[in-house]
Parts: sequence; C-alpha cells; structure tokens
Amino acid sequence: MTVAIDAPAARLTSSQAEELAARYGLTPAVVRPSLPAYLQQLWGRRHFTVAYARARLTALYATARLGQIWHVLTPLFNVAVYWLIFGYLLDKKAGTGDNYIAFLSVGMFVFTYSRESISSGTWSISNRIELVRAMHFPRACLPIASTLVQLQQLVLSMGIVVSIVLATGEPFTARWLLLIPALALQTVFNLGCGMLMARIGARNHDIGELVPFLLRTWMYTCGVFYSIAKVTGHAPRIVRLILEANPGALYIELARHALLNGYPQLTPHAWLLAGAWAVTALVTGLMVCWQAEEKYGRG
Repeated sequence: MTVAIDAPAARLTSSQAEELAARYGLTPAVVRPSLPAYLQQLWGRRHFTVAYARARLTALYATARLGQIWHVLTPLFNVAVYWLIFGYLLDKKAGTGDNYIAFLSVGMFVFTYSRESISSGTWSISNRIELVRAMHFPRACLPIASTLVQLQQLVLSMGIVVSIVLATGEPFTARWLLLIPALALQTVFNLGCGMLMARIGARNHDIGELVPFLLRTWMYTCGVFYSIAKVTGHAPRIVRLILEANPGALYIELARHALLNGYPQLTPHAWLLAGAWAVTALVTGLMVCWQAEEKYGRG
C-alpha cells in the first residue's frame, strides 16, 4: 500500500503524527528499554565492552614512542613538582607522617585514576558519535569501557606506587590487602561518575572547557599533597567534615592507610562513606545514562 502525505503533513502535531504512525504500524527507530532489560543488555555486551576497552588502550599511546609509560611518567613528574613546591619550598609536610614521598605518590596516583576516568568518560559517547549512530548497543558500554581503560592503567601505576612505598622504607604488612577493596570502591565510584558525565558531555559539548578546571579544583580539596586533618585543624567543624567526606579524599585516605604503616588512623565511618559514595554514584550515573538512551546520536 502506498500512502501519500501532502505538504501540510509536515506541520502535523505530535499527537497527529503518533496517530498516523499507529494507523500504519510505524514504530520508533530507537526505543529506550526498561531498566531491567537495559541491565541485561549491558551484561550481554560485556565481551564487546572489554574488547573495546583493550582496543582503546592500544590506540591511546600508539603515536607515542614510550606508549603507556607516559601514564606513569606524568604522575611521577607531578609528584616531583609537588614535592619541590609543597614538601621543600613551602614545607607543608606536617601531619603527613614520616614518609612524605610515599604520602604524595599514593595521593597523586589514586587521584589520577578518578580524574582520568571522569575526564575520559565525559567524551566517551560524544567522541564516538559515528559508532553510536552505526551500531545498536547500550550506550553505557562506552563510559564503562573508558573506566576499564583507566583501571588497566591503574594496575601499571600501582606497581610504581608499591615500588616507591617499599623503596622509601615502608614495611609490607597484612594491611596492604585493604588496598583491594579501597580501589574496588573507587572503581565503582568512577564508573558512576563516568556514566553521569557521558550523558552531560553528549548534550553539552562546551562542558569540555569546564571539566579540566573543575577536576583541578577538586584535586586541591582532596588532600593530594597535604594533610586535611592538619590544614583544617582550626577551621570550622562543618568545613572539616565536608573535606573529610569528599569522595576523592576518602579513597586517597583508604589507600594511604593501607600502604603507609605510620599513617594516622582513619576518620570514623570512612569505609561506610566510601561505600555510600560508590553506590550513589553508580545508581545515579546508570539511571541518568539510561534515561537518554534513545536520544544519543540525534542532531
């Protein structure tokens, strides 16, 4: 059957268009699935997500002679700069324990994991718009793959961190095993933030100018190169609580407590707060990313 629609049909209201589509059995090209179905699709595409992450990791440093080593060298250069400024010139080592080099290295590498996960997650969908338009798959696979890339980078980075910690005199203890759940919670948090920022980045391309500034500001509030407890010792209690509950600071504190033998005890409920941030970020990021599933790649 041939249906002729004249020029005025271009001005159909949405209800008229829906009625016409229903009459002739037309369906939307892309329909957002239910949340349970979406989760099943994500699980079903897990092999694609992992393979895509490996391909992205291979291509990431394909044009650089040193390859993935740059992911380690950059934080190491930052550690050297921050040690010179804050550890030597400004002497802000108070409250950081007896091993400032290890203190700074753990903070720098752990924060870099979250920073790079969020930064790459922001563009994971918008920078792959041709893939989004050409293939049908849950779009959340892309920010998840971006986080997996950073997780693989973290494994390499942790080898350097452990070497620095041991070389600076820290003993190996059973408490080091706490690093595994600490980084696992951080990974869940990064996944949620990556999906959330992927939705924002897909809708607003100008966010790229703001994200680096926000992440740099966030770093200065996470105690990467100073002790939050020492700096906020005379600050109002609410300021100290906000900084201590900062998720970036929490994951750094958990890692330092695991690796540094003489590090001060954790603040009360640190593990509970870290878990709450991880679950909240994951649920929020997944919901926000899923709600725009049928809109990605349009216009």
